[in-house]
Amino acid sequence: MSDYIRQRSVEIHVNPDGPDIIGQVRAAVKHQVDARDIPIRFAVTKSDDGSWTCELATQTGGAQGHDIFHFNPRAYENADSFNVVMLVPTGIGAKVGGHAGDATPAATLLSSVCDTLITHPNVLNASDIIQIPPNTLYVEGSLITQLMMGTIGLRRIRNNRLLVLVQAHEDELFTNAAINSVNAALATYGLNASVIEIDPRFRMVSEYTASGVAAGRIEGIKFIYDLLDDRRGKFDAVAITSVIELPRDLHENYYRLGDDVVNPWGGVEAMLTHTLSLKYGLPAAHAPMLESRLVSETDFGVVDPRMAAEVISVAFLQCVLRGLQRSPAVVNVGQTRSGKNIHADNVSCLVIPDGCIGLPTLAALLNGVTVVAVRGNTNQMSNDLDSLPWQSSQFFRVDNYLEAAGVVAALRVGVAPQSISRPLDPAMIERLGESRQVRASSMVGFLP
Repeated sequence: MSDYIRQRSVEIHVNPDGPDIIGQVRAAVKHQVDARDIPIRFAVTKSDDGSWTCELATQTGGAQGHDIFHFNPRAYENADSFNVVMLVPTGIGAKVGGHAGDATPAATLLSSVCDTLITHPNVLNASDIIQIPPNTLYVEGSLITQLMMGTIGLRRIRNNRLLVLVQAHEDELFTNAAINSVNAALATYGLNASVIEIDPRFRMVSEYTASGVAAGRIEGIKFIYDLLDDRRGKFDAVAITSVIELPRDLHENYYRLGDDVVNPWGGVEAMLTHTLSLKYGLPAAHAPMLESRLVSETDFGVVDPRMAAEVISVAFLQCVLRGLQRSPAVVNVGQTRSGKNIHADNVSCLVIPDGCIGLPTLAALLNGVTVVAVRGNTNQMSNDLDSLPWQSSQFFRVDNYLEAAGVVAALRVGVAPQSISRPLDPAMIERLGESRQVRASSMVGFLP
C-alpha cells in the first residue's frame, strides 16, 4: 500500500570509528527494510558497542524522493558569521522542549549569542502562542537535517504564500476555529494564505514504539499529495490541521501525569511534515485539532506550566501560521553560495539534548561542527555520545541551556571554553613521540 506511513524499530551494526559512518548506516538500514519502503525519519534510540537500536519512519511504496542518508561533506567552515542549529527531537519526551513551546526561552537565550539561530517547530510551537526571536529561522526538521547533510541551503523569506489544509471536523465548531485562526492572522500580521477544507479520509493515529518514543501511522497521504500536486507553484509553504486519533484516557493522563507521559501528538506530526518537506522541498507544519467538545470542555485544573499553552488553546494553529509565514525557502546546493543564503558551510555549532544521535549529529561529527549536548535535557534516548570519534574540542557536555549559551558565546569570540573552567589543565606536550601532561584532561572538550 503506497498510501501508508509508519515508524518502527530496527537493529543495525555500525563501527563508529570506521570510515563513512553515515554510509554504514545507510547500508545497514537498506538491509533491514523492504525495497518498497522509503526512509523519511531516522534516529538512534540505544547504542552499545556498535549495535544500534534505531527508530525508522518509512512510506511504503511511494515514489522515490530525497535520500535522507545522502551526505555532501563541506570543504570548510565559513567564519563570516556564527550560526547555531538548535534541535530538540520530537516525540522523545525531552524535559525541555517536549511539551508546548517550553524550549522557547532556551532558544531566545541562544539566539542572543549567535548571528542566526536555526531551529524547528518542536522548539517554538506553543499551540495558539508563539514567540520567534528576530534572528531565528523556523525550519521543518527534515530540512534542517538536509542542511546539516549538505544537500540543501536556506534562503530568507519576507512572507510566504501559505496553503492551509483544514480537515472537515464532524463538529463544525473546530473547523470554524481553524478558519477563524487563518483570518485572524490575515487581519493582525498580514498572513498571505488560502484555505482548503479537506474531508476525513486522511488519518493520523498516535502510537508509542517499543523504545517509548511517540510515533504513529498515517493513512491517506496520497490524498494530500494529489491536492498539492494540483496546486504546484501557487504556494510556498503548507500547513495542515487535522485530528490525531488517540485514546481519551491518554489525552487526560498526559496533562495529569506530566513527565510520566511522552507528548503523544508530536511524533506522528513529525512523520507527516518530514514526508511533505522531503517530497516537495518546502516548509510544512501540522497543528492537531481537538477530537470533540467533550475534550475541549474538560477541566484539567492548573497543569504543568510546560503544558499550559495547550489547555488554553482552541485551534492550536496560530503557532504554525506565524512560524511558516517567514520560514526560509529551500535552495539547491549550487545556489547556496550566492548572497546571504545559509548552507552547511555556515553552520558553526549544533546544540542538542544529551544522548541524541540522528543524522544531524552524525553530519556535525563528520563536518567538524562543534556539538554542545545538554545533560539536563533528559529524554528517552539511551546513547553515550562519548562513543563517537569526536575531534579535539569538538564536543562539549553541559548541565543546562544557561551553560550551553556560555559555551556558544565563547566559541563565537574564539575562546576555548575549557580555558574558562577551573582547574585549568595545561596544554598537551609531545616530546620524542611520547605524550605527557602534568594533569589529566579531556581531549574532547568536556566541561566539568
